[in-house]
Amino acid sequence: MTLKTKITLGFLAMLLLLLSIGGYAFYTVRQLDLSSRNILKANFYSIELGQQMLRGLDALGQAPASPAGMRQLSQGLTREAGNITEPGERELVDSLTQSLAAYNQALSRNSQALPAAWQPLRGQTLRMMAMNTAALTRKNDLADQHAERANRNLILFITLAVLLGLGFVASVPEAAVQPLRKLNAALAHATARNFAATIPQESQDEFGQVAQSFNRMLSELREFRSSTAAELITARNRAASIVNTLDEGILVLDESRHVLLANPVMCELLGLPPAKLVGRPAATVRLENDLFQTLLRPLDAPQREQAVAEMPVLTIAQRGEEAFYRLAVQDLVSFNEATDKTEFVGQVLTLRNVSDFKKLDQVKSNFLATVSHELKTPLSSINLSLKVLQKDNLPATERQDITVGIQRETQRLQRLVSELLDVSRLDSGQGIQLNFAPTQLADVVRFAEATVQAQLAHKQLTLQTDLPADLPPARADVEKTTWVLINLLANAIRYSPAGEGIGVRAVVAGKFVQVTVQDQGPGIAAEHHDRIFQRFAQLPDKAGYTGGSGLGLSIAREFITTQGGRLWVESELGSGSAFHFTLPVAG
Repeated sequence: MTLKTKITLGFLAMLLLLLSIGGYAFYTVRQLDLSSRNILKANFYSIELGQQMLRGLDALGQAPASPAGMRQLSQGLTREAGNITEPGERELVDSLTQSLAAYNQALSRNSQALPAAWQPLRGQTLRMMAMNTAALTRKNDLADQHAERANRNLILFITLAVLLGLGFVASVPEAAVQPLRKLNAALAHATARNFAATIPQESQDEFGQVAQSFNRMLSELREFRSSTAAELITARNRAASIVNTLDEGILVLDESRHVLLANPVMCELLGLPPAKLVGRPAATVRLENDLFQTLLRPLDAPQREQAVAEMPVLTIAQRGEEAFYRLAVQDLVSFNEATDKTEFVGQVLTLRNVSDFKKLDQVKSNFLATVSHELKTPLSSINLSLKVLQKDNLPATERQDITVGIQRETQRLQRLVSELLDVSRLDSGQGIQLNFAPTQLADVVRFAEATVQAQLAHKQLTLQTDLPADLPPARADVEKTTWVLINLLANAIRYSPAGEGIGVRAVVAGKFVQVTVQDQGPGIAAEHHDRIFQRFAQLPDKAGYTGGSGLGLSIAREFITTQGGRLWVESELGSGSAFHFTLPVAG
Protein backbone atom coordinates (compact mmCIF):
# COMPACT_ATOMS: atom_id res chain seq x y z
CA MET A 1 0.00 0.00 0.00
CA THR A 2 1.38 3.37 -0.98
CA LEU A 3 1.84 6.22 1.46
CA LYS A 4 -0.68 8.29 -0.49
CA THR A 5 -3.29 5.55 -0.04
CA LYS A 6 -2.55 5.30 3.68
CA ILE A 7 -2.93 9.05 4.19
CA THR A 8 -6.09 9.10 2.03
CA LEU A 9 -7.62 6.25 4.03
CA GLY A 10 -6.72 8.00 7.27
CA PHE A 11 -8.42 11.19 6.23
CA LEU A 12 -11.41 9.22 4.95
CA ALA A 13 -11.66 7.50 8.34
CA MET A 14 -11.55 10.90 10.06
CA LEU A 15 -14.21 12.21 7.68
CA LEU A 16 -16.37 9.14 8.28
CA LEU A 17 -16.02 9.58 12.04
CA LEU A 18 -16.97 13.24 11.80
CA LEU A 19 -19.93 12.38 9.61
CA SER A 20 -20.96 9.70 12.11
CA ILE A 21 -20.74 12.14 15.01
CA GLY A 22 -22.67 14.76 13.05
CA GLY A 23 -25.29 12.23 11.99
CA TYR A 24 -25.72 10.94 15.49
CA ALA A 25 -26.00 14.46 16.87
CA PHE A 26 -28.54 15.34 14.21
CA TYR A 27 -30.54 12.18 14.96
CA THR A 28 -30.47 12.84 18.70
CA VAL A 29 -31.56 16.44 18.36
CA ARG A 30 -34.26 15.32 15.93
CA GLN A 31 -35.58 12.75 18.39
CA LEU A 32 -35.56 15.27 21.25
CA ASP A 33 -37.42 17.71 19.03
CA LEU A 34 -40.02 15.09 18.12
CA SER A 35 -40.44 14.13 21.78
CA SER A 36 -40.89 17.75 22.76
CA ARG A 37 -43.45 18.23 20.01
CA ASN A 38 -45.32 15.10 21.03
CA ILE A 39 -45.45 16.29 24.62
CA LEU A 40 -46.73 19.67 23.55
CA LYS A 41 -49.19 18.14 21.09
CA ALA A 42 -50.67 15.51 23.40
CA ASN A 43 -50.29 16.00 27.14
CA PHE A 44 -49.88 19.75 27.16
CA TYR A 45 -52.85 20.07 24.84
CA SER A 46 -54.92 17.87 27.19
CA ILE A 47 -53.98 20.15 30.09
CA GLU A 48 -55.11 23.17 28.08
CA LEU A 49 -58.38 21.37 27.31
CA GLY A 50 -58.78 20.57 31.02
CA GLN A 51 -58.29 24.23 31.87
CA GLN A 52 -60.95 25.12 29.26
CA MET A 53 -63.29 22.60 30.80
CA LEU A 54 -62.62 24.00 34.30
CA ARG A 55 -63.43 27.49 33.06
CA GLY A 56 -66.71 26.12 31.66
CA LEU A 57 -67.47 24.35 34.98
CA ASP A 58 -66.72 27.55 36.87
CA ALA A 59 -69.21 29.37 34.63
CA LEU A 60 -71.82 26.63 35.23
CA GLY A 61 -71.13 26.82 38.93
CA GLN A 62 -72.31 30.42 38.84
CA ALA A 63 -75.07 29.88 36.33
CA PRO A 64 -76.01 26.14 36.02
CA ALA A 65 -77.65 26.74 32.66
CA SER A 66 -74.97 29.12 31.25
CA PRO A 67 -74.79 28.48 27.52
CA ALA A 68 -71.14 29.71 27.30
CA GLY A 69 -70.04 27.50 30.18
CA MET A 70 -71.85 24.51 28.70
CA ARG A 71 -70.30 25.21 25.29
CA GLN A 72 -66.76 25.42 26.74
CA LEU A 73 -67.26 22.23 28.71
CA SER A 74 -68.70 20.33 25.77
CA GLN A 75 -66.05 21.51 23.29
CA GLY A 76 -63.21 20.72 25.69
CA LEU A 77 -64.61 17.26 26.43
CA THR A 78 -65.14 16.52 22.72
CA ARG A 79 -61.58 17.57 21.86
CA GLU A 80 -60.16 15.62 24.79
CA ALA A 81 -61.96 12.56 23.54
CA GLY A 82 -59.88 12.96 20.30
CA ASN A 83 -56.56 13.48 22.18
CA ILE A 84 -56.31 10.29 24.26
CA THR A 85 -52.56 9.57 24.89
CA GLU A 86 -52.30 8.00 28.36
CA PRO A 87 -53.50 4.68 29.75
CA GLY A 88 -56.82 5.12 31.71
CA GLU A 89 -57.44 8.42 30.03
CA ARG A 90 -60.17 6.88 27.84
CA GLU A 91 -62.09 5.55 30.82
CA LEU A 92 -61.76 8.92 32.52
CA VAL A 93 -63.14 10.69 29.43
CA ASP A 94 -66.03 8.20 29.30
CA SER A 95 -66.78 8.98 32.96
CA LEU A 96 -66.74 12.69 32.15
CA THR A 97 -69.14 12.09 29.27
CA GLN A 98 -71.53 10.15 31.55
CA SER A 99 -71.26 12.80 34.27
CA LEU A 100 -72.01 15.51 31.70
CA ALA A 101 -75.07 13.57 30.54
CA ALA A 102 -76.27 13.22 34.12
CA TYR A 103 -75.67 16.94 34.60
CA ASN A 104 -77.79 17.75 31.57
CA GLN A 105 -80.63 15.47 32.75
CA ALA A 106 -80.65 17.05 36.20
CA LEU A 107 -80.55 20.49 34.66
CA SER A 108 -83.56 19.67 32.49
CA ARG A 109 -85.57 18.87 35.56
CA ASN A 110 -84.50 21.94 37.48
CA SER A 111 -82.68 24.62 35.55
CA GLN A 112 -82.19 26.84 38.59
CA ALA A 113 -80.51 24.42 40.92
CA LEU A 114 -76.90 23.24 40.50
CA PRO A 115 -76.97 19.57 39.65
CA ALA A 116 -75.09 17.13 41.85
CA ALA A 117 -73.11 15.94 38.82
CA TRP A 118 -71.16 19.27 38.71
CA GLN A 119 -68.83 18.18 41.47
CA PRO A 120 -67.89 14.81 39.85
CA LEU A 121 -67.31 16.64 36.55
CA ARG A 122 -64.89 18.99 38.24
CA GLY A 123 -63.07 16.18 40.05
CA GLN A 124 -62.78 14.05 36.94
CA THR A 125 -61.48 17.06 34.96
CA LEU A 126 -58.84 17.70 37.60
CA ARG A 127 -57.86 14.00 37.54
CA MET A 128 -57.58 14.17 33.77
CA MET A 129 -55.33 17.25 34.06
CA ALA A 130 -53.30 15.59 36.81
CA MET A 131 -52.87 12.48 34.65
CA ASN A 132 -51.55 14.54 31.71
CA THR A 133 -49.41 16.68 34.02
CA ALA A 134 -47.85 13.54 35.49
CA ALA A 135 -47.35 12.14 31.97
CA LEU A 136 -45.83 15.44 30.89
CA THR A 137 -43.46 15.35 33.83
CA ARG A 138 -42.59 11.70 33.17
CA LYS A 139 -41.97 12.27 29.47
CA ASN A 140 -39.94 15.36 30.22
CA ASP A 141 -37.79 13.33 32.59
CA LEU A 142 -37.47 10.63 29.95
CA ALA A 143 -36.48 13.25 27.39
CA ASP A 144 -33.90 14.58 29.82
CA GLN A 145 -32.52 11.06 30.23
CA HIS A 146 -32.36 10.65 26.44
CA ALA A 147 -30.63 14.00 26.14
CA GLU A 148 -28.14 13.05 28.86
CA ARG A 149 -27.45 9.72 27.17
CA ALA A 150 -27.05 11.49 23.84
CA ASN A 151 -24.65 13.98 25.46
CA ARG A 152 -22.62 11.13 26.88
CA ASN A 153 -22.53 9.38 23.52
CA LEU A 154 -21.57 12.57 21.78
CA ILE A 155 -18.81 13.18 24.31
CA LEU A 156 -17.65 9.58 23.80
CA PHE A 157 -17.67 9.96 20.03
CA ILE A 158 -15.95 13.33 20.22
CA THR A 159 -13.32 11.89 22.59
CA LEU A 160 -12.81 8.97 20.23
CA ALA A 161 -12.55 11.37 17.30
CA VAL A 162 -10.07 13.56 19.19
CA LEU A 163 -7.97 10.51 20.14
CA LEU A 164 -8.11 9.20 16.60
CA GLY A 165 -7.22 12.66 15.28
CA LEU A 166 -4.33 12.92 17.72
CA GLY A 167 -3.25 9.47 16.59
CA PHE A 168 -3.29 10.65 12.99
CA VAL A 169 -1.49 13.87 13.96
CA ALA A 170 1.19 11.86 15.74
CA SER A 171 1.50 8.99 13.27
CA VAL A 172 0.97 10.49 9.82
CA PRO A 173 3.66 13.24 10.11
CA GLU A 174 6.00 10.75 11.78
CA ALA A 175 5.31 8.23 9.02
CA ALA A 176 6.19 10.95 6.52
CA VAL A 177 9.15 12.42 8.42
CA GLN A 178 10.85 9.19 9.57
CA PRO A 179 11.79 8.09 6.04
CA LEU A 180 12.94 11.65 5.35
CA ARG A 181 15.19 11.43 8.43
CA LYS A 182 16.66 8.18 7.10
CA LEU A 183 17.10 9.76 3.69
CA ASN A 184 18.73 12.84 5.27
CA ALA A 185 21.10 10.64 7.30
CA ALA A 186 22.01 8.63 4.20
CA LEU A 187 22.59 11.87 2.27
CA ALA A 188 24.82 13.14 5.08
CA HIS A 189 26.88 9.93 4.87
CA ALA A 190 27.01 10.21 1.10
CA THR A 191 28.12 13.83 1.39
CA ALA A 192 30.91 12.60 3.67
CA ARG A 193 31.82 10.13 0.86
CA ASN A 194 30.50 7.15 2.83
CA PHE A 195 28.57 5.33 0.13
CA ALA A 196 28.04 2.20 2.25
CA ALA A 197 25.24 3.70 4.43
CA THR A 198 22.16 2.53 2.53
CA ILE A 199 18.49 3.07 3.45
CA PRO A 200 16.60 -0.05 4.66
CA GLN A 201 13.73 -0.79 2.29
CA GLU A 202 10.92 -1.61 4.74
CA SER A 203 7.92 -1.05 2.47
CA GLN A 204 6.82 -0.81 -1.13
CA ASP A 205 5.36 2.70 -0.86
CA GLU A 206 6.82 5.89 -2.30
CA PHE A 207 9.55 6.03 0.34
CA GLY A 208 10.37 2.40 -0.36
CA GLN A 209 10.77 3.27 -4.02
CA VAL A 210 12.90 6.30 -3.09
CA ALA A 211 15.03 4.07 -0.84
CA GLN A 212 15.44 1.54 -3.66
CA SER A 213 16.45 4.26 -6.13
CA PHE A 214 18.78 5.88 -3.59
CA ASN A 215 20.47 2.55 -2.77
CA ARG A 216 20.89 1.86 -6.48
CA MET A 217 22.44 5.31 -6.88
CA LEU A 218 24.83 4.59 -3.97
CA SER A 219 25.82 1.31 -5.62
CA GLU A 220 26.56 3.10 -8.88
CA LEU A 221 28.46 5.80 -6.99
CA ARG A 222 30.56 3.12 -5.29
CA GLU A 223 31.36 1.59 -8.64
CA PHE A 224 32.04 5.03 -10.14
CA ARG A 225 34.17 5.97 -7.15
CA SER A 226 36.15 2.75 -7.44
CA SER A 227 36.77 3.28 -11.13
CA THR A 228 37.40 7.01 -10.68
CA ALA A 229 39.64 6.38 -7.68
CA ALA A 230 41.61 3.86 -9.71
CA GLU A 231 41.94 6.36 -12.56
CA LEU A 232 42.91 9.15 -10.16
CA ILE A 233 45.45 6.91 -8.43
CA THR A 234 46.84 5.90 -11.80
CA ALA A 235 46.99 9.54 -12.94
CA ARG A 236 48.50 10.63 -9.62
CA ASN A 237 51.07 7.84 -9.72
CA ARG A 238 51.86 8.69 -13.32
CA ALA A 239 52.27 12.37 -12.46
CA ALA A 240 54.28 11.52 -9.35
CA SER A 241 56.46 9.17 -11.40
CA ILE A 242 57.08 11.90 -13.96
CA VAL A 243 57.85 14.50 -11.31
CA ASN A 244 60.04 12.15 -9.29
CA THR A 245 62.06 10.99 -12.29
CA LEU A 246 62.82 14.46 -13.60
CA ASP A 247 66.42 15.53 -13.25
CA GLU A 248 65.17 19.00 -12.32
CA GLY A 249 64.38 20.10 -8.79
CA ILE A 250 60.70 21.04 -8.43
CA LEU A 251 59.20 22.94 -5.49
CA VAL A 252 55.48 23.86 -5.42
CA LEU A 253 54.14 26.60 -3.11
CA ASP A 254 50.48 27.47 -2.54
CA GLU A 255 49.06 31.00 -2.49
CA SER A 256 50.03 31.41 1.18
CA ARG A 257 53.56 30.12 0.48
CA HIS A 258 53.21 26.75 2.15
CA VAL A 259 55.21 23.93 0.55
CA LEU A 260 52.88 21.58 -1.32
CA LEU A 261 55.42 19.41 -3.14
CA ALA A 262 59.14 18.83 -3.32
CA ASN A 263 60.44 16.12 -5.64
CA PRO A 264 63.44 13.93 -4.70
CA VAL A 265 65.90 16.04 -6.70
CA MET A 266 64.85 19.21 -4.84
CA CYS A 267 65.01 17.42 -1.48
CA GLU A 268 68.51 16.18 -2.32
CA LEU A 269 69.68 19.63 -3.41
CA LEU A 270 68.25 21.24 -0.26
CA GLY A 271 69.55 18.42 1.93
CA LEU A 272 66.15 18.09 3.62
CA PRO A 273 63.75 15.13 3.73
CA PRO A 274 60.18 15.62 2.40
CA ALA A 275 58.79 15.55 5.95
CA LYS A 276 60.68 18.76 6.75
CA LEU A 277 59.43 20.52 3.62
CA VAL A 278 55.90 19.48 2.65
CA GLY A 279 53.19 21.30 4.58
CA ARG A 280 55.53 23.79 6.26
CA PRO A 281 55.51 27.56 5.69
CA ALA A 282 58.26 28.73 3.36
CA ALA A 283 59.05 31.56 5.77
CA THR A 284 60.02 28.97 8.39
CA VAL A 285 62.05 26.74 6.08
CA ARG A 286 64.04 29.67 4.67
CA LEU A 287 65.39 30.37 8.16
CA GLU A 288 66.77 26.83 8.36
CA ASN A 289 68.25 26.42 4.87
CA ASP A 290 70.51 28.83 3.01
CA LEU A 291 69.71 27.43 -0.45
CA PHE A 292 65.97 27.72 0.25
CA GLN A 293 66.57 31.32 1.31
CA THR A 294 68.38 31.93 -1.99
CA LEU A 295 65.50 30.45 -3.97
CA LEU A 296 62.93 32.68 -2.28
CA ARG A 297 64.91 35.88 -2.51
CA PRO A 298 63.83 36.75 -6.10
CA LEU A 299 60.19 36.18 -5.15
CA ASP A 300 60.39 39.06 -2.68
CA ALA A 301 61.83 41.49 -5.25
CA PRO A 302 59.52 44.24 -6.62
CA GLN A 303 60.25 43.12 -10.18
CA ARG A 304 60.26 39.36 -9.74
CA GLU A 305 60.72 38.36 -13.38
CA GLN A 306 63.74 40.62 -13.79
CA ALA A 307 65.19 39.38 -10.50
CA VAL A 308 64.82 35.74 -11.60
CA ALA A 309 66.35 36.48 -15.02
CA GLU A 310 69.32 38.31 -13.46
CA MET A 311 69.91 35.62 -10.83
CA PRO A 312 73.30 33.93 -11.47
CA VAL A 313 73.67 30.22 -12.04
CA LEU A 314 73.75 28.37 -8.72
CA THR A 315 76.76 26.14 -8.03
CA ILE A 316 75.74 23.21 -5.82
CA ALA A 317 77.95 20.37 -4.64
CA GLN A 318 76.31 17.09 -5.67
CA ARG A 319 77.85 13.64 -5.17
CA GLY A 320 81.28 15.13 -4.69
CA GLU A 321 81.09 17.17 -7.91
CA GLU A 322 80.03 20.66 -8.72
CA ALA A 323 76.68 20.91 -10.48
CA PHE A 324 75.19 24.04 -11.99
CA TYR A 325 71.49 24.93 -11.69
CA ARG A 326 69.39 27.81 -12.97
CA LEU A 327 66.23 28.95 -11.17
CA ALA A 328 62.90 29.33 -13.01
CA VAL A 329 59.61 30.52 -11.43
CA GLN A 330 56.16 29.95 -12.86
CA ASP A 331 52.89 31.24 -11.39
CA LEU A 332 49.99 28.81 -10.99
CA VAL A 333 46.53 30.20 -11.80
CA SER A 334 43.09 28.63 -11.72
CA PHE A 335 39.75 29.77 -13.14
CA ASN A 336 37.11 30.22 -10.41
CA GLU A 337 33.68 29.56 -11.91
CA ALA A 338 31.92 31.06 -8.88
CA THR A 339 33.56 34.47 -9.32
CA ASP A 340 34.20 34.08 -13.06
CA LYS A 341 37.79 35.18 -12.48
CA THR A 342 41.26 33.72 -12.77
CA GLU A 343 42.87 33.44 -9.35
CA PHE A 344 46.47 33.01 -8.20
CA VAL A 345 46.85 29.62 -6.48
CA GLY A 346 50.61 29.17 -6.08
CA GLN A 347 54.04 29.05 -7.65
CA VAL A 348 56.35 26.41 -9.11
CA LEU A 349 60.08 26.86 -8.51
CA THR A 350 62.30 24.82 -10.81
CA LEU A 351 66.02 24.23 -10.50
CA ARG A 352 67.16 23.19 -13.96
CA ASN A 353 70.43 21.32 -14.25
CA VAL A 354 72.55 23.29 -16.73
CA SER A 355 75.76 21.45 -15.93
CA ASP A 356 75.98 20.01 -19.45
CA PHE A 357 75.64 23.47 -20.97
CA LYS A 358 78.17 24.82 -18.53
CA LYS A 359 80.54 22.01 -19.37
CA LEU A 360 79.89 22.59 -23.06
CA ASP A 361 80.84 26.21 -22.63
CA GLN A 362 83.97 25.08 -20.85
CA VAL A 363 84.72 22.56 -23.63
CA LYS A 364 84.24 25.24 -26.25
CA SER A 365 86.55 27.52 -24.34
CA ASN A 366 89.10 24.74 -24.12
CA PHE A 367 88.57 24.02 -27.82
CA LEU A 368 89.23 27.63 -28.73
CA ALA A 369 92.33 27.60 -26.60
CA THR A 370 93.45 24.29 -28.14
CA VAL A 371 92.76 25.44 -31.70
CA SER A 372 94.61 28.67 -30.99
CA HIS A 373 97.51 26.59 -29.69
CA GLU A 374 97.31 24.18 -32.64
CA LEU A 375 97.35 27.08 -35.08
CA LYS A 376 99.95 29.11 -33.24
CA THR A 377 102.49 26.30 -32.86
CA PRO A 378 102.87 25.32 -36.55
CA LEU A 379 102.61 28.92 -37.68
CA SER A 380 105.40 29.88 -35.28
CA SER A 381 107.44 26.91 -36.49
CA ILE A 382 106.85 27.82 -40.13
CA ASN A 383 107.70 31.46 -39.43
CA LEU A 384 110.94 30.49 -37.70
CA SER A 385 111.84 28.05 -40.50
CA LEU A 386 111.26 30.73 -43.11
CA LYS A 387 113.58 33.11 -41.26
CA VAL A 388 116.27 30.40 -41.24
CA LEU A 389 115.79 29.72 -44.95
CA GLN A 390 116.53 33.40 -45.64
CA LYS A 391 120.18 32.84 -44.65
CA ASP A 392 122.44 32.57 -47.70
CA ASN A 393 125.05 30.34 -46.09
CA LEU A 394 122.55 27.62 -45.02
CA PRO A 395 123.76 24.11 -45.97
CA ALA A 396 121.64 22.22 -48.50
CA THR A 397 120.95 19.31 -46.17
CA GLU A 398 119.71 21.59 -43.41
CA ARG A 399 117.69 23.56 -45.94
CA GLN A 400 116.08 20.28 -47.00
CA ASP A 401 115.25 19.34 -43.39
CA ILE A 402 113.67 22.75 -42.79
CA THR A 403 111.61 22.38 -45.97
CA VAL A 404 110.35 18.96 -44.79
CA GLY A 405 109.48 20.51 -41.40
CA ILE A 406 107.53 23.32 -43.08
CA GLN A 407 105.71 20.73 -45.17
CA ARG A 408 104.88 18.70 -42.05
CA GLU A 409 103.53 21.73 -40.20
CA THR A 410 101.53 22.77 -43.26
CA GLN A 411 99.94 19.32 -43.39
CA ARG A 412 99.13 19.65 -39.72
CA LEU A 413 97.36 22.95 -40.39
CA GLN A 414 95.51 21.46 -43.36
CA ARG A 415 94.34 18.52 -41.24
CA LEU A 416 93.06 20.87 -38.54
CA VAL A 417 91.21 23.06 -41.04
CA SER A 418 89.79 19.95 -42.71
CA GLU A 419 88.48 18.70 -39.37
CA LEU A 420 86.86 22.06 -38.63
CA LEU A 421 85.20 22.07 -42.05
CA ASP A 422 83.88 18.54 -41.55
CA VAL A 423 82.41 19.51 -38.17
CA SER A 424 80.84 22.59 -39.71
CA ARG A 425 79.17 20.51 -42.41
CA LEU A 426 77.86 17.98 -39.88
CA ASP A 427 76.46 20.70 -37.61
CA SER A 428 74.75 22.44 -40.52
CA GLY A 429 72.96 19.20 -41.46
CA GLN A 430 74.57 18.89 -44.85
CA GLY A 431 75.64 15.32 -44.09
CA ILE A 432 78.59 13.47 -45.53
CA GLN A 433 78.97 12.90 -49.27
CA LEU A 434 80.11 9.30 -49.79
CA ASN A 435 81.32 7.52 -52.92
CA PHE A 436 80.85 3.82 -52.26
CA ALA A 437 82.95 1.34 -54.21
CA PRO A 438 84.55 -2.06 -53.57
CA THR A 439 87.72 -1.12 -51.71
CA GLN A 440 90.86 -3.16 -51.04
CA LEU A 441 91.79 -2.37 -47.46
CA ALA A 442 95.45 -3.32 -48.18
CA ASP A 443 95.66 -0.29 -50.50
CA VAL A 444 94.10 1.91 -47.80
CA VAL A 445 96.64 0.68 -45.23
CA ARG A 446 99.60 1.24 -47.60
CA PHE A 447 98.47 4.80 -48.39
CA ALA A 448 97.94 5.61 -44.69
CA GLU A 449 101.31 4.13 -43.82
CA ALA A 450 103.02 6.28 -46.41
CA THR A 451 101.22 9.36 -45.07
CA VAL A 452 102.43 8.87 -41.46
CA GLN A 453 105.84 7.48 -42.32
CA ALA A 454 107.57 10.72 -41.42
CA GLN A 455 105.87 10.79 -37.99
CA LEU A 456 106.81 7.14 -37.39
CA ALA A 457 110.42 7.89 -38.22
CA HIS A 458 110.43 10.98 -36.01
CA LYS A 459 109.53 8.88 -32.91
CA GLN A 460 111.43 5.78 -34.11
CA LEU A 461 108.21 3.75 -34.20
CA THR A 462 107.63 0.65 -36.31
CA LEU A 463 104.33 -0.13 -38.03
CA GLN A 464 103.46 -3.82 -38.21
CA THR A 465 100.64 -4.86 -40.58
CA ASP A 466 98.75 -8.17 -40.64
CA LEU A 467 96.47 -8.32 -43.68
CA PRO A 468 95.33 -11.74 -45.01
CA ALA A 469 95.91 -12.27 -48.70
CA ASP A 470 92.31 -13.42 -49.17
CA LEU A 471 90.81 -10.43 -47.41
CA PRO A 472 87.62 -9.56 -49.33
CA PRO A 473 87.04 -6.00 -50.53
CA ALA A 474 84.86 -3.74 -48.40
CA ARG A 475 81.99 -1.53 -49.52
CA ALA A 476 83.45 1.83 -48.50
CA ASP A 477 84.41 5.36 -49.47
CA VAL A 478 88.18 5.19 -50.05
CA GLU A 479 88.86 8.82 -49.08
CA LYS A 480 86.83 8.77 -45.83
CA THR A 481 88.12 5.35 -44.79
CA THR A 482 91.73 6.40 -45.43
CA TRP A 483 91.10 9.56 -43.40
CA VAL A 484 89.81 7.46 -40.46
CA LEU A 485 92.81 5.13 -40.56
CA ILE A 486 95.28 8.01 -40.79
CA ASN A 487 93.59 9.68 -37.80
CA LEU A 488 93.78 6.47 -35.74
CA LEU A 489 97.45 6.00 -36.69
CA ALA A 490 98.22 9.64 -35.85
CA ASN A 491 96.68 9.16 -32.39
CA ALA A 492 98.63 5.93 -31.91
CA ILE A 493 101.85 7.69 -32.86
CA ARG A 494 101.05 10.61 -30.55
CA TYR A 495 100.52 8.44 -27.48
CA SER A 496 103.02 5.62 -28.12
CA PRO A 497 106.43 5.79 -26.39
CA ALA A 498 109.47 6.17 -28.67
CA GLY A 499 110.84 2.93 -30.04
CA GLU A 500 107.62 0.94 -29.62
CA GLY A 501 105.58 -0.74 -32.35
CA ILE A 502 102.11 -0.01 -33.72
CA GLY A 503 100.03 -2.80 -35.23
CA VAL A 504 97.41 -2.73 -37.99
CA ARG A 505 95.48 -5.91 -38.72
CA ALA A 506 92.30 -6.85 -40.56
CA VAL A 507 90.03 -9.89 -40.26
CA VAL A 508 86.68 -11.02 -41.59
CA ALA A 509 83.88 -10.81 -38.97
CA GLY A 510 80.74 -12.28 -40.52
CA LYS A 511 79.46 -9.91 -43.15
CA PHE A 512 81.96 -7.25 -42.13
CA VAL A 513 85.68 -6.61 -42.38
CA GLN A 514 87.17 -5.49 -39.06
CA VAL A 515 90.28 -3.28 -38.95
CA THR A 516 92.24 -2.83 -35.70
CA VAL A 517 94.91 -0.25 -34.79
CA GLN A 518 96.88 -1.34 -31.69
CA ASP A 519 99.27 0.96 -29.83
CA GLN A 520 101.42 0.64 -26.70
CA GLY A 521 100.34 3.92 -25.16
CA PRO A 522 99.21 4.64 -21.57
CA GLY A 523 95.71 3.23 -22.19
CA ILE A 524 92.26 4.72 -21.55
CA ALA A 525 90.11 4.19 -18.45
CA ALA A 526 86.83 2.35 -19.04
CA GLU A 527 84.72 5.33 -17.96
CA HIS A 528 86.22 7.40 -20.80
CA HIS A 529 85.63 4.90 -23.63
CA ASP A 530 82.52 6.72 -24.82
CA ARG A 531 83.63 10.21 -23.90
CA ILE A 532 86.62 10.20 -26.26
CA PHE A 533 84.24 9.98 -29.24
CA GLN A 534 82.47 13.18 -28.17
CA ARG A 535 83.37 16.46 -29.78
CA PHE A 536 86.03 18.58 -28.12
CA ALA A 537 86.79 15.77 -25.63
CA GLN A 538 90.41 15.65 -24.43
CA LEU A 539 92.10 13.24 -22.04
CA PRO A 540 95.52 14.43 -20.84
CA ASP A 541 98.17 11.72 -20.62
CA LYS A 542 100.71 11.22 -17.89
CA ALA A 543 103.02 13.69 -19.55
CA GLY A 544 100.31 16.32 -19.62
CA TYR A 545 99.88 16.35 -23.39
CA THR A 546 96.32 17.27 -24.19
CA GLY A 547 96.25 15.98 -27.73
CA GLY A 548 94.73 17.71 -30.72
CA SER A 549 91.46 19.54 -31.22
CA GLY A 550 89.26 16.79 -29.81
CA LEU A 551 87.41 16.41 -33.10
CA GLY A 552 89.24 13.56 -34.89
CA LEU A 553 87.58 10.57 -33.20
CA SER A 554 84.15 12.21 -33.34
CA ILE A 555 84.47 12.76 -37.10
CA ALA A 556 85.93 9.28 -37.60
CA ARG A 557 82.94 7.65 -35.91
CA GLU A 558 80.57 9.72 -38.08
CA PHE A 559 82.42 8.54 -41.23
CA ILE A 560 82.34 4.85 -40.22
CA THR A 561 78.74 4.91 -38.96
CA THR A 562 77.55 6.57 -42.18
CA GLN A 563 79.19 3.73 -44.18
CA GLY A 564 77.22 1.14 -42.18
CA GLY A 565 80.02 0.17 -39.80
CA ARG A 566 80.98 0.72 -36.18
CA LEU A 567 83.96 2.33 -34.39
CA TRP A 568 84.89 1.54 -30.79
CA VAL A 569 87.85 1.17 -28.45
CA GLU A 570 89.14 -1.56 -26.16
CA SER A 571 91.64 -0.34 -23.60
CA GLU A 572 92.81 -0.44 -20.01
CA LEU A 573 95.11 1.92 -18.16
CA GLY A 574 98.71 0.83 -18.65
CA SER A 575 97.92 -1.73 -21.39
CA GLY A 576 97.70 0.35 -24.52
CA SER A 577 94.63 0.84 -26.71
CA ALA A 578 93.02 -1.06 -29.58
CA PHE A 579 90.72 0.93 -31.87
CA HIS A 580 88.41 -1.20 -34.04
CA PHE A 581 86.18 -0.26 -36.95
CA THR A 582 84.09 -2.41 -39.26
CA LEU A 583 82.91 -2.01 -42.85
CA PRO A 584 80.45 -4.15 -44.80
CA VAL A 585 81.88 -6.72 -47.19
CA ALA A 586 81.27 -5.69 -50.80
CA GLY A 587 78.45 -7.76 -52.31
